[in-house]
Parts: sequence; structure tokens; C-alpha cells
Amino acid sequence: MIEVFIVVLVAGIFLMSVIAHEVSHGAVALALGDPTAKYEGRLTLNPIKHIDPWGSIVLPLVSYLSFGFAFGYAKPVPYNPYNLRNQQWGPAMVAVAGPLTNIVLAVAVAIIYRLLPETSQYLMQYRDILAFVVSINIWLAIFNLVPIPPLDGSKVLAAVLPYRMRTIIDAIEAYGIIFLLIFVFFFVNLLGPLFSRIVLALLGS
Repeated sequence: MIEVFIVVLVAGIFLMSVIAHEVSHGAVALALGDPTAKYEGRLTLNPIKHIDPWGSIVLPLVSYLSFGFAFGYAKPVPYNPYNLRNQQWGPAMVAVAGPLTNIVLAVAVAIIYRLLPETSQYLMQYRDILAFVVSINIWLAIFNLVPIPPLDGSKVLAAVLPYRMRTIIDAIEAYGIIFLLIFVFFFVNLLGPLFSRIVLALLGS
């Protein structure tokens, strides 16, 4: 029963964190002139609108139970980059909104974590849950900033690269999922030290 509760808790925290990430993309796109997400009813925290059965439930649980970290996705919130008022920086601003939202959530929850008294045995279980929320959101932020298409980091990289070099990002985007899977299975541990330092700093451990 405890194992089932932990699995459900992991899935729920991961799902809501990913949904907040995706909704922020649409909200920033709307602020920059593109109403696509709004018209498709995706500017909502209602999980039904965002769940991808494989990416939002199965994949996060399998990756967490197998590797100790959650890897997955919700249905991407659609937006039309050609509607954005700022064509150079607009796509990067939309992209970075997701990781930034996860960072803000992690910081806010970390503050609550620090405010809870450590002397209360009753509250310790809630501190553990809050610490997990912080960990999940920091992981989502760091992972999504990796500059491999289709992750958000690739859009940010494309915005800062000289125009001619952006074609490189465009060229590998068609094969991005292959590069991403290679990174996940062979190189994702490279993110571990950065992840640990940030989480420990936020939690004051």
C-alpha cells in the first residue's frame, strides 16, 4: 500500500509540475501576441487537457523506478512563432518560460520547507513531500534547458547564435528525439552534480 501511495504521489507531483511548465509556454506566447493556446483551451491547469498517457504517466514512472529520476512530458502547448511580436527573441522567451516556472515553484516550495519546524515528527512527512516537489521542479528546469531539440534549451540557443548557425539547430531538429534519447540513456548523469548543488542549496541541507 505504501509503495502504491509513493508511485501515485510521484506521478501526481511530476504531472502537475509538467503542466505548470507547459501552461507557462502558452501564457507567455499569448502575452507576446499568439493566442493559439488560448483558442485551443490549453491555458488551464486541468490535467485532462494536458495528459499524454505514455509521456505523462508511463514514462515518468518507468524512468523513476528504473533510474531514480522522472523523465516524461505532457502534450506540448501549441503556439505559432510567426504570431509573436518579437521574431528574434520571442521563441526563446516562450521556451524559457517553462523552466523558469519550475524554478519559481521550487524556490517557493523550498521557502515553505524551511519554515516548517524540524522538531515536529508529524510535519516531517510533509517536509519530505515538499523536498520532493523542489527536486522534481529543479530537475525539470535543468533537463529542459539542455540545448537538444525539442527541449527548451535548443530554442534559447538558437536565439543567441548568429543567424547562419541557427540552421544547424534546424537541421538536427528532425533527428532531435534520437539525440535526446542518446543523452538520456548515456549522458544524463552529467546533470547530477548541478542538480544536487541547487537542491541542497534551496533546502539548506
